[in-house]
Amino acid sequence: MLLPIAGLFSVLSLVHAAPQLKLGKTTLVGRDITELKLDFFGGIPYAEPPLGNLRLRPPVLKTSLDSKSFDASNFGKGCLQPSSSVTEFSEDCLTINVYRPTGTKSNAKLPVLFWTYGGGFQDGEASIYNASAIVAQSVARGTPLIYVNYNYRLGPLGFPQGKEADERGALNLALKDQLTALEWVQANIETFGGDKKKVTVFGESAGAIMTAVLFLNSPIERLARAAARQSLAASIFVLFNAERREVDWQNFVSGVPSCASLATSGHTFDCLRKANSTEMFTGVVTAISDAPEEFGFDPTIDGPGGLFPDIASRLLKKGHFARLPFIAGTNLDEGTLFTPTTGNFTSDDIRETIIANFSPPLVAESVLTSTADKILELYPDIPALGSPFNTGNETFGLPSGFKRQAAIMGDINFHGQRRSWIQTAASAGVKTFGYLFTQPQLFNAPSLGVSHGSEVFFVYGAPPDTSAPALLLSSLMIDYWVSFATSLDPNDGHGLPRPEWPQYTTSNEVLLQLNGLNTTVIPDDFRKEQIAFINSDPAVYHQRRTLKRRKLN
Repeated sequence: MLLPIAGLFSVLSLVHAAPQLKLGKTTLVGRDITELKLDFFGGIPYAEPPLGNLRLRPPVLKTSLDSKSFDASNFGKGCLQPSSSVTEFSEDCLTINVYRPTGTKSNAKLPVLFWTYGGGFQDGEASIYNASAIVAQSVARGTPLIYVNYNYRLGPLGFPQGKEADERGALNLALKDQLTALEWVQANIETFGGDKKKVTVFGESAGAIMTAVLFLNSPIERLARAAARQSLAASIFVLFNAERREVDWQNFVSGVPSCASLATSGHTFDCLRKANSTEMFTGVVTAISDAPEEFGFDPTIDGPGGLFPDIASRLLKKGHFARLPFIAGTNLDEGTLFTPTTGNFTSDDIRETIIANFSPPLVAESVLTSTADKILELYPDIPALGSPFNTGNETFGLPSGFKRQAAIMGDINFHGQRRSWIQTAASAGVKTFGYLFTQPQLFNAPSLGVSHGSEVFFVYGAPPDTSAPALLLSSLMIDYWVSFATSLDPNDGHGLPRPEWPQYTTSNEVLLQLNGLNTTVIPDDFRKEQIAFINSDPAVYHQRRTLKRRKLN
């Protein structure tokens, strides 16, 4: 998920002569970003519009455009999501965008960065990510690359829930959108000057989760050669069970006026395929607003032969994961954004939260209860030990237990999972690099600290804080990411002088701390006993429910 950033990334500007290229029999007319010497081609359909009979079905790869010329000078609309206007977004949203250095020839064979955005699986769009800084810096450092991003279906249209969706094979449609976008890259990126054999997939939060799921059991190894996963979450422990979320699906259907009477019938798809997009928009808004959980629509276990065939921890234990190099990291205070600011945060309150979040348990209820008790023992109510970390006894006007619960939730849902994944991969000989982002966020509420989503601005060259340390860190992070995408090593010797980022191995479990005043190597041993306990019995954490998070001013 991404903090609201629309408008912070600058719009494409400084238009000059429009670049053109042939995609099949169609001439794409893009946009020239003159000052940065970049070409942009956007809004290109990569799949047939998922409307009418194609609604709630897997995407159909778009193999040709139906015109001699196509205006690719702007992004396409994002997929349906909660909004104040039904026309702001569209169901006809499966489009892809390409940034490349100006003058790139079709035989250039440039590496490709392929981005999947976050947004809690229910909001977000490609257009808010301006990759100009990434591509321009790749050229300046002598290792040019191409950047690609795309839209995928969201909420109930991207992640249908319930028994009917399961029986109709309609689970995880957004994951299939992601795969189809990657298939489009394989089929077409050479036309833009890219190398289809050198694709690095990267994403943040929901985007990192989707990418991680593909790494568990899918054809990802023929579609990409590496990955970078920012704020990797929910890929190790959590079981998403579609039938458990029957009510979420019923809420969605009840919000579609012409189908509302069928909401509890178990036979809704045929009606939904006949509804118009305005009705679907109403249903999406209803489903998201009425969801009892923060994330009611997300990746779902889809059984043998599916994209998410089994509990992730079982697949990892069996070695069922792609042996591709990757970067994986988290932000210092991942749990603060997902901890409500209201409540007393007593031990009983936090125990109830843990039990509620992971119920009904796949283990005996007594095991879940004893686990909650042990976690409370390992995370005492001492503000100096809580999150935001490194803030001493400051409680920001909140009960001291807020910092305790934020630390627990951050470790269960983010830090513990990143550590488990990277340790498992390293032990299998996979080339991995880990990081911890600790750059102070001057424009965050103090109680958020270095919160979830904070690093995205820096990866895109747009830190809200424009101080010299922040700008330097942003440039360093782009260098590391570009270096990894082009050479499978963040230490290629090009670009700015920067600390060596050691590979994470079983004999050298270290992270790169990303901080404008102190980017340095640190041991991956923070809260070692606590996270080891969390990772010791992943079955406890399969049934996750996330309470509605705080509303930010």
